[in-house]
Amino acid sequence: MESTPVVIALNLAAAAALLIWAVRLVRTGFERAFGGQLRQWLKRSTGNRATSAATGAGAAVLLQSSTAVALLLAGFMSAGAIGGTAGLAVILGADLGSAIVVQILTSRISVLTPLLLLVGVLIFLRSSRRSLRQIGRILIGLALIFLSLDLIGEASSPLAQSEATRSAMTYLSDDLITAFLLAALFSWLVHSSVAAVLLFGTLAAQGVLPVQAAIAMVLGANLGGAFIAFFLTLRSDIDVRQVVLGNLILRGGGACIALALLHALEIVELIPGGSALQQTLNVHLGFNGALLLIGLVLINPTARMTALLLPDRKAAQAEGVRSVLDPKVQNQPARAFACAQREMVDMGNRIEIMLRDTMPLFDQFDEAVVDRLRTEDRAISRMSFDLRVYLSGIRSNDPNEDTGTRAFDLAGVATNLESGADVIARKMVSLARRKHEEKTSFSEEGWQELSDFHDKVLRNVQHGIAVLMTEDIGEARELVAQKEMIREVEQRLERKHLTRLRQGLTETIETSAIHIDLLRSLKMLNTAFAMIAYPLLKEKGELLESRLSNG
Repeated sequence: MESTPVVIALNLAAAAALLIWAVRLVRTGFERAFGGQLRQWLKRSTGNRATSAATGAGAAVLLQSSTAVALLLAGFMSAGAIGGTAGLAVILGADLGSAIVVQILTSRISVLTPLLLLVGVLIFLRSSRRSLRQIGRILIGLALIFLSLDLIGEASSPLAQSEATRSAMTYLSDDLITAFLLAALFSWLVHSSVAAVLLFGTLAAQGVLPVQAAIAMVLGANLGGAFIAFFLTLRSDIDVRQVVLGNLILRGGGACIALALLHALEIVELIPGGSALQQTLNVHLGFNGALLLIGLVLINPTARMTALLLPDRKAAQAEGVRSVLDPKVQNQPARAFACAQREMVDMGNRIEIMLRDTMPLFDQFDEAVVDRLRTEDRAISRMSFDLRVYLSGIRSNDPNEDTGTRAFDLAGVATNLESGADVIARKMVSLARRKHEEKTSFSEEGWQELSDFHDKVLRNVQHGIAVLMTEDIGEARELVAQKEMIREVEQRLERKHLTRLRQGLTETIETSAIHIDLLRSLKMLNTAFAMIAYPLLKEKGELLESRLSNG
């Protein structure tokens, strides 16, 4: 086929799209197969700045994304499990980890592409175990990354001979600021600095992109990558936003400084590598390595700066319930049901915060926190009642349109959310109070198990809220699958507790009833949020009685 400009552009765009999708495939595979283990590792490995940075780097290598690490970190920081300085060290380490990923993905292991693809497909299709299927997904994603890089090389090779392309790329070499900003925008749009850097490096290897322009665009990808996490955490707690802003200041500011040095100094010939591709990737790796070292030194000043730029204002904490239920649109079912969903998302967010605040009560009981939890529980009960009344009043002007089924399903979800809030404010709080009044302590192993189980349930609560917002059928299936996983984990933890009980450990004996009841309360809360998925799956024919179908 003749390589016309349209064909070249189409092939290049398709190859770039495959690269972006393949990177996401690997990341979601790791999150689904090892997300729980990664979260526990991240939570436990933040004793000091060095270990925090190393943990962030390792997590980013596994997840293929520093942004994914930042989002995992946000949950722990909101729960108070990780402090601000440790959090910033984790993100800086994750930036370096994503640069290491790029080096790995452009190494000689690309020759294994056929084997990775074959083994990945066989595992994914033949295995019935969820974790093995996700490993298959990871292998398929890696194979597709290598394949997409080859396709980008083939698609872009005719551009190296094009006079128009050379003129455009020469312009980018002369206007590094434009190249920098274009790359930042592209990285933010595709939500993957890894994919962006791989694309720019491959174009440099084909001679399409001059080395100086490629380096400027790699620096721009670092700025864009920092903006991704910044925008995705805009609604997070203030301490999370302060840490992400600190990373943006260090990584984005560092990229701007590096761009200025690239423009002012003739340093391209001094960069090691031996090829345009390796020079480009070495700059990316060196930049993030230097950024980590400098960032660890500047963590405290950066934290003070972000605290000034984003002051912590908690005055809005006690504001009353604001409803988005609009009675004026009850005769417009689509808009009315959208209002109802938004109200339930707000309920879910409030319950998530309640869950985060409850677990510390077992370590240090605080009446002020208990009062706040009870206030939130009453507010959620009121929201649930108002929502059910609102749903009962939704009517359609079309006599053939069935609004009753949808209203019934959403009312059921609201009732389950209300029950979840009750589990926290009544059952879990009473257990914490009992432990405090009896002046007992969990065994070290028992407390670790409870903390880890709490974190798993918190993750599923967040997952349930996401399903409520997006109504994504795949995420709904995953949520129901997690319900079964939580049940199995709860049973296993009960058996481990009974084993310690038979050993006669004093701390285990004293807290046995509280330990078991807390496990079961967390399982009940998980079930309340898993039920969000059932109406959606039933509507799509994805349920057989109470089980997921195999289709």
